[in-house]
Amino acid sequence: MPKTRKWHPWRHLRDTYPHISVSFVDLRPLGLLGRITHHGIEIDRSSRQRERRTTLTHELCHLERGPVPRHPHFARREERTVESLTARRLIPLDALIDALAWCGGRVTDETADELWVDLDTLRTRIDTLTPRERRYVQSELDRRLRS
Repeated sequence: MPKTRKWHPWRHLRDTYPHISVSFVDLRPLGLLGRITHHGIEIDRSSRQRERRTTLTHELCHLERGPVPRHPHFARREERTVESLTARRLIPLDALIDALAWCGGRVTDETADELWVDLDTLRTRIDTLTPRERRYVQSELDRRLRS
């Protein structure tokens, strides 16, 4: 499978949405890491850098896909779709394999840190692998970890 370029959400924001600003605010009382408002994108100020990177990518996916449906069923479905897109953008397949090999095949916070994402995003990426991707990842890990 081909190597892909690393996703840079801050660069994508600058190049694609120069009119949208990002501000860091206290979103903990709302239980949010980020959100889109009329003023731009807000990210929780207590987030670590890898969480900010993940949150910004997530909010950019929402921008590109349009408003979240109001109906709870479709809103949950849209959220899962955005989470999957976020994970795919942030974790190219070869980077996933490298990080898993480095961490002995374990899916841990250390592995997520190696990929510069949060653990939920790493788990989403693994959970949404296609059957072909899953076979490729497994064969590469088998090859690298038995050496």
